[in-house]
Amino acid sequence: MNILYIEPYLGKSHLAWFEGLRQHSKYNFDILDLPGSKWKWRMHGGAITIANMFNQLNSNYDLIICSDFLNLPIFKSLCHDKIGRTPILVYFHENQASYPWSPADKDIELERDFHYYFINQTTSLCSSWNYFNSMYHLESYIEGLSRYLSKMPDYKNKETLNLIKSKSSVLHLGCDLKKLGEARNEAENRKPLILWNHRWEYDKNPELFFETMIEIKNRGLDFELVLLGERFASYPEIFTKAIEVLKDNIITHEYCTFEEYKNWLWKADILPVTSIQDFFGISVMEAIYCNTYPILPNRLSYLELYNNNLNKNLFYNNNKEFLDKLTYAIKNHKKLPKYSKITDKYRWDKIISKYDLEFQKQCES
Repeated sequence: MNILYIEPYLGKSHLAWFEGLRQHSKYNFDILDLPGSKWKWRMHGGAITIANMFNQLNSNYDLIICSDFLNLPIFKSLCHDKIGRTPILVYFHENQASYPWSPADKDIELERDFHYYFINQTTSLCSSWNYFNSMYHLESYIEGLSRYLSKMPDYKNKETLNLIKSKSSVLHLGCDLKKLGEARNEAENRKPLILWNHRWEYDKNPELFFETMIEIKNRGLDFELVLLGERFASYPEIFTKAIEVLKDNIITHEYCTFEEYKNWLWKADILPVTSIQDFFGISVMEAIYCNTYPILPNRLSYLELYNNNLNKNLFYNNNKEFLDKLTYAIKNHKKLPKYSKITDKYRWDKIISKYDLEFQKQCES
């Protein structure tokens, strides 16, 4: 089977997902893509650029997969003859209807941000099928669209939500965890080593993370801290403040190579997670695979991925519980249990059969 993947926003995480898929699937993949920058323009104009590229191809495909950044109705209208009856699947890495917007985004104040919800809605309406990387993602998407449509003056078309739900399902993200290496017998850290390995952005809630670390420091508990993760030209001011206040605790906050990154993951003891948004959370998955002990909010995708019913001790319900659980972990860092096995089913070599089966099913339907 020959499959084309269309990605108008080829950021690092989307590229990693596609490369893992292409490497492990039994099917053949090609890609049409645009750079992972200027995301709003990609959602508006990317479909036209990609359509021009697609119409110039000589290849024929059994299946087309696109990401949520493609304005699928525009793409289909411009490529109708060439697409023919080829099924088009959408893989939702994220969505705009339930993604918390940055407080610094001027489109919020100007109330002109809703059109991105509409692009996602119409894309999921005219696809052959929609896949979401977690059940939390799917459910929050439908809820977000419902809130969006409720704002409309009339002809709200809320019945479209049932149609979208009827052709949507969960296909968890495949993770290339083998690249992180095999379990190591690291020497125990004299001081607990705490890890931040997420993007330096508002949706990861760095305010709560650093406020809690500063409170723990003020209580006289000793620890070391490594700040990793992707950052951009601008990031929340709390990082600059925290780096100064916690300078005696921070081992590194500079850019590191992948080899250095994975070494830090294997060395780290504790991963306190404060995110207000994670449709999946690859950085959390990577850290847990490397035997870092997670402290997770009782929300988002974490409940589903790490089974809050079986692992209640890993989850907190409020800021006080977060502080208490992190304090306990710091005081007992040498005897914290490992949870790496919980990540096994999300490895590409374990999950790829589900992907291939879904693709086969969509081609035969």
